[in-house]
Amino acid sequence: MQRVRWYSAALIVVCCWVFSGCTASTKLAELPAPCLPDTFTPEGDTRYCNPAQDQPLPAVLANPLIEIHKSKKTLYLFEGDKLWRAYPVLIGQNPKDDKVRRGDACTPEGKFYICQKNPHSKYHLSLALSYPNIEHAERGLREGLIDGRQYDTIVRSITQGRIPPANTALGGDIFIHGDGEFWQWTYGCVALRNKDIDELFRVIKVGTEVIITK
Repeated sequence: MQRVRWYSAALIVVCCWVFSGCTASTKLAELPAPCLPDTFTPEGDTRYCNPAQDQPLPAVLANPLIEIHKSKKTLYLFEGDKLWRAYPVLIGQNPKDDKVRRGDACTPEGKFYICQKNPHSKYHLSLALSYPNIEHAERGLREGLIDGRQYDTIVRSITQGRIPPANTALGGDIFIHGDGEFWQWTYGCVALRNKDIDELFRVIKVGTEVIITK
């Protein structure tokens, strides 16, 4: 009888281990198989299908574009109309809303640019996003989160292609970075696996356009 109980307890432990949910060390899910013409992804646009995952990236991308779809948890790397990569990503703890203020744990939405590259990031590598942009600054001014002086500073930074201030109530320091293997979500940044940020970091230059949508 004791042996039967021992086997039963061991079986329960094994089942719990196999079927347990995500933990803080859960790795990013692999992307699904390339989509077919009748099952294509976001917004019914076939240009998001069949990225050239099996082709090495060129040393330089002449006209790169990064698109991040929050609902798909995917970063798409384009050069013109060519889709080079579709990387799985993690986003903010609040995945549905646009970023409004510091501490809301939202990933911002809109048009941005890469304003800095940091090869010494504590999150492996990082690409800084130009948040807050002018649209976020306009909303912040209307809602009384920032004053006219802060608004002017943000607008001047964006129009000059520089790093916008991160010390207002709108928050800042939003990055595309690595270490995505080790977390379930971020506080607003976009996290990739280290092997993916290694590849992306190499071909992306300061000034690259980034579009983030729901």
